Amino acid sequence: MSHRTLRLYFSYNQTITGKLKKIPICSWNPVRKCWEVPFSEKYLAEIKRIASLHELQFLYHEENKLKLQPRKSKKEHRHYRNCPQSYVDKLKELRYSNNTIKVYTDLFGEFINYYEEVEIRNISESMIVDFLQYLVNERNVSTSYQNQSINAIKFYYEKVLRGPRKVYQIDRPRKEKLLPEVLSTEEVAAILKSINNLKHKAIIMTIYSAGLRISELTNLRIKDIDSKRMQIRVEQGKGKKDRYTLLGNKTLETLRIYVKEYKPREWLFEGANGGQYSTRSVQNILKNALKKVGISKNISVHSLRHSFATHLLESGTDLRYIQELLGHASSKTTEIYTHITTKGFDQIKNPLDNLDI
Repeated sequence: MSHRTLRLYFSYNQTITGKLKKIPICSWNPVRKCWEVPFSEKYLAEIKRIASLHELQFLYHEENKLKLQPRKSKKEHRHYRNCPQSYVDKLKELRYSNNTIKVYTDLFGEFINYYEEVEIRNISESMIVDFLQYLVNERNVSTSYQNQSINAIKFYYEKVLRGPRKVYQIDRPRKEKLLPEVLSTEEVAAILKSINNLKHKAIIMTIYSAGLRISELTNLRIKDIDSKRMQIRVEQGKGKKDRYTLLGNKTLETLRIYVKEYKPREWLFEGANGGQYSTRSVQNILKNALKKVGISKNISVHSLRHSFATHLLESGTDLRYIQELLGHASSKTTEIYTHITTKGFDQIKNPLDNLDI
C-alpha cells in the first residue's frame, strides 16, 4: 500500500480483473503495471475476499511516503521579492476568497523567487515547466499542491498581464483517487465527551452536526441560527453560494447555553478580544481532543464534515439531500461517500468461514 492507495499486483487472471473492474474507482496504472484502488477498510476487505475465493495468498505491505522537502526561507534568498501588488489587486478585483488569495500569493511568491534574478515577465514557458518538475522531483509536493501552483502561475500571465490567452504546455498531474479519512460515530462521541470547555464543545459539535467547512464555521453569525426551522444558514460558502444545513436538537441546546454564558455580539464564535474566532484555534481544539482520546488517524477539522456526510448516508439519507446540505455543485463529489461507508459489509460472510478446516 502506498500513501492511502492500494496497489494490486497479481498474475493475469481475467476473472479477478473483471471483479476488480466492478469496484467503482479502481483503475489500471500503466506505469506501475498494477491496479489501483483508494484505500479504505471496505475495499481492503473486498480484495481479501476476492483473494480468498481464488485461493491466493494475500500479502500486504506499506510503502513509506516520500517526505515533503521544505522550500528555501526568505533569508536564503539574496534578492527575495514579494508577490507583486498588481497580482493581489487582481485577485481582489475578481472577488477571490481570502483563503484563495493567501494560497495563490504564497505559491506565486515561491515561483518568482525560484528565479529571483529574472524579471517576472521574462520567465519563459520552459522555465515554468522546470519549476513544476522541481516541485515534484525535489520537493515531493502533492498533486494538489502542484495543481494549485499551476493555477497561481497561470493567473499572473493570463489575468494580470492581460495578454492574449495562451495554452501553456504544462502536463497537469493525474490526481490521486484518495478517499477521505472519516471517524466512526463512537469516535465522534468520544471526542465530544473529552472536551470540557463549553465553547470548544459547541464549536466541534456545530461543525460535525452541520457538515461545515472550517471557514464556514468561523463566518457564522448569531442571526444564521434559525431555531424555528431548525436550520443553519451558510452565507457565501465555497463558490460564493448560500445554503441551509441542519441544526441538531443537541447542538441547539448546547448553543443556547453557550450564548447565554459567553454573550457573543456579532459572530457566533468570537475570539478573546472580539472578532471572528481563528481557524488555527479551531484546529487546536480538535488536535487536543484527538490526543486526549487516543485517536491516531490522520484526522483534520474537515474530517468532521466527511464524517457527517458518511454517517447520514449510513443512516439512509438520500445522496441528493446530502449534496444540498454540503453545498456540492456536482453529485459526483457527493458520491465519494458511497465508497467510504462500510454499511452492509457485516452482511458478507467470508468464504473461508464455510470451509470444514
